[in-house]
Order: sequence, then C-alpha cells, then structure tokens
Amino acid sequence: MGGPGASAMELMLTFGVFLLILPLLRAAEPSVEPADSAAGPAVPPDTRAASRPPAPVTDVAKLCVCDLLVAQCDVNCCCDPDCSAADFSLFTTCSVPVVTGDSRLCTQKAAVYSLDVEANPPERIFTLTDLVNPSVFCIHAANYKQALYFSPPEIPTAENFDQLLKEFGGATFSAEPDSWSIDTESQNPDANETYRYEYGVPIQTVDAFLRLPSPVVSSWCSDANPAGFLVNQATKCIRAVRVETCGSVEAVSMLFYINSSILAVPKSSQVVNISVQSIAVQSLSGTRTLLNESDVLRLPVPLDELCINIVLGVSYHITYTDTGEIIAAAASFVLGAINKAALSIQQSFEISFTQVNTTPVPLSGNPGYVVGLPLRAGFRPQGSGIIQSTNRYTQLTIMQSTSNQDCLAAQGARTPILFGYNVVSGCKLRIPAAVKCQPLSQTLLDLLKGQNFPEYVAAFGNSQAQDVFEWVPVITHLHTAEQSSCQIPVSLEIEVKWTKYGSLVNPQARIVNVTAAITTSTLKQLPSGRQRTIPVMSSVVFTDISSPAEPGYKAWPTINVRLPFDFFFPFV
Repeated sequence: MGGPGASAMELMLTFGVFLLILPLLRAAEPSVEPADSAAGPAVPPDTRAASRPPAPVTDVAKLCVCDLLVAQCDVNCCCDPDCSAADFSLFTTCSVPVVTGDSRLCTQKAAVYSLDVEANPPERIFTLTDLVNPSVFCIHAANYKQALYFSPPEIPTAENFDQLLKEFGGATFSAEPDSWSIDTESQNPDANETYRYEYGVPIQTVDAFLRLPSPVVSSWCSDANPAGFLVNQATKCIRAVRVETCGSVEAVSMLFYINSSILAVPKSSQVVNISVQSIAVQSLSGTRTLLNESDVLRLPVPLDELCINIVLGVSYHITYTDTGEIIAAAASFVLGAINKAALSIQQSFEISFTQVNTTPVPLSGNPGYVVGLPLRAGFRPQGSGIIQSTNRYTQLTIMQSTSNQDCLAAQGARTPILFGYNVVSGCKLRIPAAVKCQPLSQTLLDLLKGQNFPEYVAAFGNSQAQDVFEWVPVITHLHTAEQSSCQIPVSLEIEVKWTKYGSLVNPQARIVNVTAAITTSTLKQLPSGRQRTIPVMSSVVFTDISSPAEPGYKAWPTINVRLPFDFFFPFV
C-alpha cells in the first residue's frame, strides 16, 4: 500500500484490532467483590447518611482551560501551574483573564488573572472574587438535598425488613414531608383569623378540611388535597381496592365524603351538613341509572364475586353568600361495581360554587373594552379579591348636569362613564356668607366623586374579580391653588389612558392607567347678607397611548451549507 492514504488506512486497521482485543482484556481482569455482598450491607439503616460522599465543590483556583501542554508552560496562560515567575515576565497578556465555575449559579467564585507590566520584572496578579449572575433564571440554592448525591438502595435483610416494609409497603410513596399535618390550626393559628372565606382558602370541616382526592406524585389518589374556596376543580385518580376488602376501604364509601360537616365560616361553631343531591348507579358495561331515592345511604357490600356500591365519582356543589359564608353543600355520587379480576378503580372528583341571590355581572367587552360600554369598577377589601356589583355606587360614574344647573338638585343624579366617550358636566352652587367651610367642602366632594368612589377599574372588559392583577388602581391627585384656611373642591378631572393590545388585525382596548385630579379653590369670607355663585365642573378624557405600528420586512434567507466532516477524506 502506498500513497498519502496508506498511513491513514494502517491506523484505522490498528485501531480496529485494538477495539476487538479490549473486551478480551477486560474479561481477563479479576473481579473483586466485597466478602459480605451476598449478606447485604453491614451498615445499619440510621447511618446511611453518614456514608454518603460530600457534594462536589468546584475550586476555580485549580481550573485552567488554556493549559494544553503537559508539564510545559503555555504562552500567555496565566493560570498554568507549570509557569514560573520568569515565564510570567515574558507574557504580553492573559489569554483567559477570568475563570469561573458553573455559570448557572446566582453567586459563584471567580479567579481573576492579570499582569502588572509596571513591575520590574513584570509579574502575575491573582485574585479570588465573588461573581453575581444578573440572570433572573439563575440557580440560588438546591432545595432538595437528596438530589445532590446518589444513595444506593438498601437490600432487605432479616434485621431491616420490617422497617422497609413500613416505609415502602403502601400502594404509593408519601409525597408530603414528615412534619406536614392536616391539622392546619395547630401549626398556624393565625392563618384564618377572618370571619369569612376568601378565594383559595381551604374549606374547613369539623375534623380538618373538605377533601378532594387527586393524584400527587403518580396517578394514585391522595386524600390530603384540600378543596379551595371558589376554586373549581376536576380531578381523576386511581385507588387500589379488592373485592374481599372493599367494605373496609373508607375512600370507596359514601360515608367518607359526607360524614364531616363544613364550617359556615372559618373557625366558627356554625356548621353546614353535606346533603346527598343525587345517586347514579353504573353497571359493569358502563351504563348509568339515576336512582329516585337519593337520600338512602348505600355502603359497599361484597356479593358473591362482586362488590357493589363502590364510589366511582363525587361532585360537590357549594352555595355561598357575597359575604364569604357557606350556606349549603350537596354531593352527587356515581356508584359502581367491581369483580375479582379488578385490582384498582378510577375515581373522579369535582367541586363547583354558586353565589346565592346574584345576577351575572355584565361585561364591557371580551376581552377588550367596546366603545360605549361602561367602565367596570370595584373595591378591594383587605386581603381579598375585587368586589364588584352593578349598582351605581360601585361603578365609575360622573356628575350629571341638570336643566336648571343647580348643584343641590344634581347631587344624586349621576351617569356611568362609557368607554371612549369624553364627557364634560357641571353645575353652579350658590354659597351664602354664613356657610361653614368643612360641611361645604365635604358636600362638594361627595357631589364630584359620588358615594363610595371606586378604588379599581378593570383593565379588560372581561376581567374577573379574582384576578387582582387585571385591575388598575385609581390614582387620586389633589391640586391646591394656594394655602389658606378654607379650600373647597371645584373640579374633578378623570383621565383614562388605554392602549391597543393584541394583534394588528383585531386589537383589543386595554386600560393601563386611571387618574382622578381634584382641584380646590379658596373660599373667601363674604360680608353678612351676601352670597356668591361658584361653578363646579367634572370631566372625563380618554387618551390612546398606543405606539403606532411600523411596517417591517422579513429578513432575506441565508444559505448555510455545512459539508460532512469526512467530505475530503482521505485527502485531508
């Protein structure tokens, strides 16, 4: 064989023969095993953590990515341990000035290398500093310490078999920490120091909370999932059950879901019993039949090779008031049967909520506001969601002008603010000389703002009350002309800033800022028997702050040709 490709072919043949001989060499090596491998580890179970290796720590002072030559000094590699002070004096710069460890950490050590060219001879400067990662997705700390190292499984023996059976003998492994308890009152007595339910708060019962089984780690059911107030949920999970022991499994019995009464409000003595609304029986083929007698309690009963009246599904329906009090609770059941071949069943659970004596709140768009529809406004009590109703006192309204322009006659007349409509209204108020400043100022403020001026305005026309971040606060400013003993409000200017949200084809109106500016004027003292007339004005202005759309062009395609790595083989 000759030519430039001869050496390459010989090298490939030599490497192939080495790969064939390597397994034979490994098989010939003697295998060393511990003498007690068959009998299991001799370390007791409580000392497993002591034998684990410590978590690896990266020493950046020993890292050097530019150290390529073995036992030789690399040029301009300031972190090369093979370089001496004489070599550093010949360097012009440091090729790698900063050496760091894992770049995903929020804080880490960094080795900084530089050259002091002013020294005689020039010398290397090494400093170890803390580097902060500015990324918001950095890793701050490892919460799950067990994931930092590999723990070898413990082999069952006669001594530790009972302990392992107690820890791993169930149908599912425990997903909750050991210190977790369903008795929330004993751990945090101040968690629900309120006299009404709020959004997301677990619904309390006499013993613990209303259970809504759901899958946690795997698809198996976990009964430690509390049902949250106003949180509609629908879950499905699998539960292990056999025909022989179906009567002793509490989770497949109707009594397990209705035996505990619900507290009307947290930490109260008033309870609400869970009534049975309906019972549907499902056959083995899947057909369902609704029973007429829904108030009869049907418990699981083994019958020959079957077990009947097993709970396959539960649907809770909670009725509450606008004050956060539960007044009624009902449950609908789906009962079925299993045979001896079945080792598990699939259960489904649902919960829904209905407020009593309420009408749906009308929307002003879906999702963006529609021109001509009123602004949706409301209040936010301490630590809860937005409370909104359709009456005139909780909507964002403006003073309505009357024909005679008398402010006292127009004190109760108000009109809702419609999206996109700029409005100016006003009236005149006659002030006698004997009027007091403080009552007059409060009367004018109620005239301009109305009763219970809203605190929040919905950003979209369909913003939900529980989504607090979709509600824009109303910012109120007070403008005073001059400092005096009597200042009375004479005007209210509301500015609503909105923007186009979404695509250019169908943009949606979204409110981003609402300000209410109150301007005051000085009330001067009048002679006895005289009176003066002052104008009172209120206005609403809608401002579009959307950025204008700019035409753009797509980038021209580029040709990115990549040849195979062996395209020029064996010439190169």
